[in-house]
Amino acid sequence: MGALFWLKRYLLAALPLFAILAAAEWFKGSTTRDDYLSAALWAMAAAGIFTYGHWRRYRLALPCASCDDVGAGTRPGER
Repeated sequence: MGALFWLKRYLLAALPLFAILAAAEWFKGSTTRDDYLSAALWAMAAAGIFTYGHWRRYRLALPCASCDDVGAGTRPGER
């Protein structure tokens, strides 16, 4: 997985999060430039943490519990 994959994953996390945070500011009635800048910075930070966590799991080849359950084909309660 190259840099383009991780950049896409980052943008897929950051853009919707910015939209949610900006909409929250808009609904509150405070629509100054600083509010939107704050929403953008929080979205970038949160998306960075999200993407770093997934990249680290990929690099260290750590198991993913939900991925293992999907691939196993077991029913709930069976093991």
